[in-house]
Amino acid sequence: MRPLRVLGSALFTCLTLLASPLTAAAEPQVRCTETKLPVSFGLGLLRQTVHGTHCAPVGGASGTVQLLVHGGTYNRHYWNLPYAQGRYSYQRDMARAGQATFAMDALGSGESSKPLSALITGTAQAGVVDQVAAKLRAGAVGGVKYRKVVLVGHSMGSGIALLAAALHHGVDGVVLTGMTHSMDLLALTGIFVKGITPSLLDPVLGGRSLDPGYLTTWPGTRGVFHEGGSVEPEVVRADDATKDQVAATVVADLLPFGFILPVSKAIKVPVLIANGDKDNLFCAYSCADEQTLLAREKPYFSPEAKLAVHLVRGAGHAVALGRDAAVHRTAIRDWLKSNFPG
Repeated sequence: MRPLRVLGSALFTCLTLLASPLTAAAEPQVRCTETKLPVSFGLGLLRQTVHGTHCAPVGGASGTVQLLVHGGTYNRHYWNLPYAQGRYSYQRDMARAGQATFAMDALGSGESSKPLSALITGTAQAGVVDQVAAKLRAGAVGGVKYRKVVLVGHSMGSGIALLAAALHHGVDGVVLTGMTHSMDLLALTGIFVKGITPSLLDPVLGGRSLDPGYLTTWPGTRGVFHEGGSVEPEVVRADDATKDQVAATVVADLLPFGFILPVSKAIKVPVLIANGDKDNLFCAYSCADEQTLLAREKPYFSPEAKLAVHLVRGAGHAVALGRDAAVHRTAIRDWLKSNFPG
């Protein structure tokens, strides 16, 4: 059965990629290119590479770029899911509206470098994100020197974005999705116990032959990230086909500093929290309505953050992949226009 499972997963991935408008010819108003950026890692002693997808409108974008940071066991495809002719592509939708994005693969994921997993922490990943932000300002991506960089994270990626903004102060705004400071730790523990395995044992990711400190989800279990929300079954299957891995050591510092303690008070730029109201993992006790969410989260942020919130009704944890993903993108776009005009 395992060979059939591998073949089926590989076939589905190929079909979804072929069905997606990944070329400029299919969508002439949007241009997406792949980029590799050198970064330092491990106290600056190791040279690594970050891979990312840069999407922008043909003819030029505004002076602001969104740096997209995916969650754990995801990669940059979370922001450009190869399914349904780009219906769930955050990047292409933003580009059609005149906004540039750069979706990076975190170290250890996708096509970025994969060092020894024990070296990867949330703080280290935040330092890499800050380096990528500086490179976007310097014109290293697409030849454009962006004047402003806004971090947009999802789930664990939101925790990393939070740390990058709080510790390095190298960005102009922060959007946190799939996160609050009130998680259901029992439910998250259940996922780790029942649904997580070393990627070395995965029928697809095991081909990377990496150390057992890299973890992923068991095949067919991605529904946990959409639980409670309205989502197409094919989206869950595409999610499973494009899943990735995360270093177990990330949790040790990312959980307390990114999701529990008020480290976020050090952020001095505008912040938006945008979640699904059915996110039972990372917004278990605060997402009944926007007033409750704002009241619960405001004590964790400085006045300079001008905290704003948005909830998509009927969306789960993977809010960018829910049926009303367009509502989520519009809310973020409106917030960006309000805070970073021009």
